[in-house]
Amino acid sequence: MISGLAPVAPYGHVCWAYDDPAVFEHRARHFLAEGLAAGERVWYVATGSPERVVERLRGSAGFSEALRRGAAQVVALGETYPGGVVDPLGQLQRYAAATDEAVAAGYAGLRVAADATRLVRTPAQLAAFARYEHAVDRYMRIRPLSAMCGYHRAELGDRTVAALACLHPVNNVAEVLFRLYACAPGDGAAALAGELDVFSHQQFATALEHADLSPVGGELVVGAGELRFIDHHCLTQLRDYAGGRAATAVLRTQRTAAARLVELLGLTGLRVEAVR
Repeated sequence: MISGLAPVAPYGHVCWAYDDPAVFEHRARHFLAEGLAAGERVWYVATGSPERVVERLRGSAGFSEALRRGAAQVVALGETYPGGVVDPLGQLQRYAAATDEAVAAGYAGLRVAADATRLVRTPAQLAAFARYEHAVDRYMRIRPLSAMCGYHRAELGDRTVAALACLHPVNNVAEVLFRLYACAPGDGAAALAGELDVFSHQQFATALEHADLSPVGGELVVGAGELRFIDHHCLTQLRDYAGGRAATAVLRTQRTAAARLVELLGLTGLRVEAVR
């Protein structure tokens, strides 16, 4: 388990914001070591020279033998994420093929650690990569792929890091109060956790656009079993987002306050369903 975070197995998609690149590499090694112990193939996606990363990893317990037999691999960032702006579908297909290849070779799955800072520097890069983050998050729910995504706070700024962190089920960014991530298959378009309050309005709207959620049967179902609070403004945002996709928003939550707010405000196009 990564220190300070909840367990990431069996479904792991971690955002790790960092200030010191050496700290991220240290965390990434632990994350990948967990994968080796679980019988997974692991990739370290290097932003610099892969050869230098290989040399550093050879000095870490368990990695030298794994590198020799191909269980651990160091791959270049540009080869793993080609182009200046990521193609969300194309990138997902590349990781799906790599996951299938790992499983076919006898591994339990594929685990990746990548510093993605260079991939989200511009608004166009951020929008494309954020959409990819949610798409790959959905894929991880059904196939044995897990990942740790690193983002350099000093280079990107708090707003960009928060926009990415909130799309991960696990992150180390204390300022991010909510998370919007993939549901288990059949449980809805997405899951919400944490708190959605007055400080979350803009970030929530951006997260919804980045996630690009798809209704099913005229309903946009959001599982909110781990959502502690949602204010009326965010409820309206969710309603309007679903309405823009010709759907009714359905919020499944344990919190009765959300249903009372919907009733008091007379919000149409939004239904709250109680879950245990």
